[in-house]
Amino acid sequence: MHDIIQQLEERRQRARLGGGQKRIDAQHAKGKLTARERLELLLDEGTFEEWDMFVEHRSHDFGMAENRPPGDGVVTGYGMINGRLVFVFSQDFTVFGGALSEAHAEKICKVMDQAMKVGAPVIGLNDSGGARIQEGVASLGGYAEVFQRNVMASGVVPQISLIMGPCAGGAVYSPAMTDFIFMVKDSSYMFVTGPDVVKTVTHEEVSAEDLGGALTHTTRSGVADLAFENDVDALAMLRRFFNYLPLNNRERAPTRPSDDPPDRSDLSLDSLVPDNPNLPYDIKELIVKVVDDGDFFELQPDHAKNIVVGFARMDGHAVGIVANQPLVLAGCLDIRSSIKAARFVRFCDAFNIPVLTFVDVPGFMPGTAQEYGGIIKHGAKLLYAYAECTVPKITVITRKAYGGAYDVMSSKHLRGDVNFAWPNAEIAVMGAKGAVEIIFREDKNDPAKLAAREAEYKQRFANPFIAGARGYIDDVIQPHETRKRICRSLVMLRDKKLENPWRKHGNIPL
Repeated sequence: MHDIIQQLEERRQRARLGGGQKRIDAQHAKGKLTARERLELLLDEGTFEEWDMFVEHRSHDFGMAENRPPGDGVVTGYGMINGRLVFVFSQDFTVFGGALSEAHAEKICKVMDQAMKVGAPVIGLNDSGGARIQEGVASLGGYAEVFQRNVMASGVVPQISLIMGPCAGGAVYSPAMTDFIFMVKDSSYMFVTGPDVVKTVTHEEVSAEDLGGALTHTTRSGVADLAFENDVDALAMLRRFFNYLPLNNRERAPTRPSDDPPDRSDLSLDSLVPDNPNLPYDIKELIVKVVDDGDFFELQPDHAKNIVVGFARMDGHAVGIVANQPLVLAGCLDIRSSIKAARFVRFCDAFNIPVLTFVDVPGFMPGTAQEYGGIIKHGAKLLYAYAECTVPKITVITRKAYGGAYDVMSSKHLRGDVNFAWPNAEIAVMGAKGAVEIIFREDKNDPAKLAAREAEYKQRFANPFIAGARGYIDDVIQPHETRKRICRSLVMLRDKKLENPWRKHGNIPL
């Protein structure tokens, strides 16, 4: 028995070394942690239960039969984050560059299958050179098996991808189907085809960082949600982010006691919105002053900045926040902001997280670039997401709510549960100036008459009381009491039950 135990420990030690100390040192020299070091930081101390440590690849070609490191380039298992269950896989770049083989894929699929059975999130730490060429189509089949699990798990358990190294070719489509993607600056990148292929096919010269680095995907493409400075920072923030998510689609999001009173008022909000409707203000100031302890976890802060999305807590309960940002494009909805917000709303709906919407939107962005780019269909994605959403929905119109954008932003007509407006809110088909120029076009050469007409229009329509008279607004509230009214509404809606008609699935305008 002593010999068997010794052999077991030797095998475990070999597995823990991955590709060997020399390759571990090379990983450290790049400023990157190893697969196991990453899991040690991500999970609560002493909670990691590893599976399939002794799995080996089954390839015999190109000299692979003599090189069978245990674990086959990925560390898998489960553990706890702040005492809550999570399944994990962490690709080991020191073993064959983290390349995915058939056995490697089977290990990932195994933890994903178990996660769906028990109802727990899956976090993947990606650091891989792609498919293992020596295995040919078997490695491609392995990717497809992982893709299938990503689809089956979507909306069942939260899936998070943390890109901590290369992720190229077909490998990018697994993270793309997860709920959130985080990246590490300067050491991670994602692209379907690399710089060399791009140069050959299109004659464009571009670096890996510019083509698919963290800054590219968090600013231009919107593929990734956040970029972090290094591995340690990324893993620490991922632990914080995990606290907002439920374990599965049958649970409510976790609560965290707060000393911030739910009926707290903030008089500074009464002067947040400028008297001049054309002047901007920062909607994030409102969010921070309303949520528990001023703690707001924003997602995609550098992409489509004209809309703000993220998680916070109200009276200890997690909520998803969507807000127009008047500081950027006057808060107009465009293609990118519609897609960004729609995906976030659908995630919240899938996992029972109430949606809080702050509205200050003058309409959809005009122009040929938007129309040619398909703003009609892309804007409809956000409309569809809000209309399909069955979780508690609370809307606060802080200033402008014009035209179709008023409808789209969680209006009462899209089954908004509680819809508030601030006293200076303008709910109308369009702004007073534009409306008057259309209605009274015969007076276009008489500025005095137009000014009088504009003042009349503002008095009659550019206020929340017309909508309130029809029941489209539940109440006109003082800005300083916004937090109190939202918290009360969330308590009332806590046991809300609403079901959509049975269907295999809807056909969202993709």
